[in-house]
Amino acid sequence: MRTDASDRVFEQAAELFALLSTPARLRIVCELRKGEKSVSELLGHIRISQPNMSQHLGALHRTGIVGRRRVGTKVYYRIDSERALLLCDAVCAGTASQPDAAR
Repeated sequence: MRTDASDRVFEQAAELFALLSTPARLRIVCELRKGEKSVSELLGHIRISQPNMSQHLGALHRTGIVGRRRVGTKVYYRIDSERALLLCDAVCAGTASQPDAAR
């Protein structure tokens, strides 16, 4: 079986869809579209527990979707993946007109 460049594109897209198939992760990435945020700032916008938030952020960081930096005791997260940003632009745009959609 021959694998070409388009096959790899579909494989990468499928991996991204799988990673972002969790609503909490989509919410996190959509919130980070607005700019870098600390865990406590994210928790103020997304109603999940702190341990759950850390677990999702860890998965997003390990796969290169988000980057992080530490300032003292705080960790700030940002989107590092252009592919994830483009995908979430489409998803998040649909929720913008719905006030409680991100919660």
